[in-house]
Amino acid sequence: MEDKFENFNLKSKIYFNRESIQLLEQVTGSRAFIVADAIMGKLGYLQKVIDYLSKAGISSVVFTGVHPDPDVNVIADAMKLYKKSDADVLVALGGGSSIDTAKGIMYFACNLGKAMGQEMKKPLFIAIPSTSGTGSEVTNFTVITSQKEKVCIIDDFIAPDVAILDSSCIDGLPQRIVADTGIDVLVHSIEAYVSKKATDFTDALAEKAVKLIFENLPKIYNDSKDSEARDHVQNASCIAGIAFTNAGLGINHSLAHAMGGSFHIPHGRSNALLLNAVMEYNASLVGNASEHAMEKYAKLASILHLPARTTREGAVSFIEAVDKLIKSLGVEDNIRALGIKEDEFQSALNHMAETAMQDRCTPTNPRKPSKEELIHIYQKCY
Repeated sequence: MEDKFENFNLKSKIYFNRESIQLLEQVTGSRAFIVADAIMGKLGYLQKVIDYLSKAGISSVVFTGVHPDPDVNVIADAMKLYKKSDADVLVALGGGSSIDTAKGIMYFACNLGKAMGQEMKKPLFIAIPSTSGTGSEVTNFTVITSQKEKVCIIDDFIAPDVAILDSSCIDGLPQRIVADTGIDVLVHSIEAYVSKKATDFTDALAEKAVKLIFENLPKIYNDSKDSEARDHVQNASCIAGIAFTNAGLGINHSLAHAMGGSFHIPHGRSNALLLNAVMEYNASLVGNASEHAMEKYAKLASILHLPARTTREGAVSFIEAVDKLIKSLGVEDNIRALGIKEDEFQSALNHMAETAMQDRCTPTNPRKPSKEELIHIYQKCY
């Protein structure tokens, strides 16, 4: 019966503002398993987390073997340590890869336990992001690499219980990471907004996230010390995460997952290089147009005070504004500029398109694609 009705879920309790990491002093538990980027240790944030948990009477076991685009081997290594730790608190500290690794531990430990007839006692799961991009601190999504393919896992069980948005943890990010992660937020917002599962609730969040990104991402790209803009971008990341957890994503992410898995391109950069071609496809101004997507893009244009006297003008205005924003953040003009050889790219096209067709983000895209259409999008972006 529930399937007949739409719903909106938010599992995570969110704490935000600078130095909110201090809230770890109030956590209840006995032992924590911390999954962290190595850089979090070098910058001193890992020790902060350990110290705050210690004040709460919680000892810590640490795993810092996180890699970009975490694969099943990394998660298997982390799971061995996690099972020995007997932890009742799981803390993910770092970028999307740290949080994805922690989610992978949750997912596989639970399913392995079920397969062995053992019930897993779920730990309190706390996520503390050090980048503003994935929104993973509030989502039920994780992306795991297996045999050079990125696999998207969606399960409410892996959504963090608590998200701590402490903008001091994202101080001093390199411009390239600011650009990649910020554009990822924008893509999350746009894809959730035009998704087949979009609702009034997700639209309100996506609209706000788009506005925050346009207003604040250029500011922190050009001035990393702008703490107010940094707070807004981090909030936008979380807001967009809530939106796409409920509405889903689209082929921009499907294509980015497949391309990133094949050529090891950072996720945000893959999204950026594909975004305009995907929007043009979704709201094709000729042929098999998606009126839903075109109207939504036009509405975003109005929200950003761009020319939108007609639906067509609004959609074009928004797509052009996105392109201008991406270029202002130092993103390459095309995939070729990343140094990927044409023959290698062409030979991977069929496999990447097939992989994207099977991606869990594809069904909620506003326009149902064919494999040939996805290949054409890749070729256009190359």
